[in-house]
Amino acid sequence: MDPVSLAFAFVGILLGGFLKGATGAGAPVVGVPVLAIVFDVPMAVAIFSVLNLCTNIWQSWAFRSEVTEHRFVWGFAAMGAIGAVLGSILLASLPVPLLMGALAVVVFAYIGLRLARPNWVLPRERGRQMGPYVGLIGGVMQGAGGLSAPVSITFLNALNLPRKEFIATIAIFFLAMSLTQVPALWTLGILTLDRLLLAFLALIPMFLGIPIGSWAARFLSKQAFDRLILSLLAVIAVKLIWDALQAGL
Repeated sequence: MDPVSLAFAFVGILLGGFLKGATGAGAPVVGVPVLAIVFDVPMAVAIFSVLNLCTNIWQSWAFRSEVTEHRFVWGFAAMGAIGAVLGSILLASLPVPLLMGALAVVVFAYIGLRLARPNWVLPRERGRQMGPYVGLIGGVMQGAGGLSAPVSITFLNALNLPRKEFIATIAIFFLAMSLTQVPALWTLGILTLDRLLLAFLALIPMFLGIPIGSWAARFLSKQAFDRLILSLLAVIAVKLIWDALQAGL
């Protein structure tokens, strides 16, 4: 691999860590599409499954006292874990160009939802009823494309959770998915020893980005930050579609 591609991958993971530190979630939203461009979707998903496991173990423990509705949170997380296994099976059986195109569509859907309904609030009672179903769909998307944010983060944002409760809930959700996704990817041969070693190396830019994001969040307005990330995602999604078309989708 050429140095430019390695630098691009490093910056993508660093930006993912920055987003994780600033908002408590969303590292795969940036990191997985970037790694998919540099490598491919299965490798990107494999690497981020390990990164998600490590970062969310810490975050789940650090914010454990912020969970106020245990039944909702654990039901949401448990169905996400089941969905991640189903998605991992799809990842092992679907053509890579199709996955790249699907990932681009998912990213565009996420951008569209954020722009179309930035202030819509979902009633908490309705959210409790929808939680397990949303968790399952998010888990499938996480397993198949390494990206559950268009479902999981949008859903929790719509509930208008306080920041710390949001972080606690999404960290437990991501952790539950990782606990099933990592063994599933290993069993299916997608997470190999070489990719595991690369994932451990990728922890370096990830944990460099997290404290930078935590620091920057104190000075950057939420609106400006959201616009920056959405613009970056749009560029990445266009590149994914182009690569998928070039590969014969």
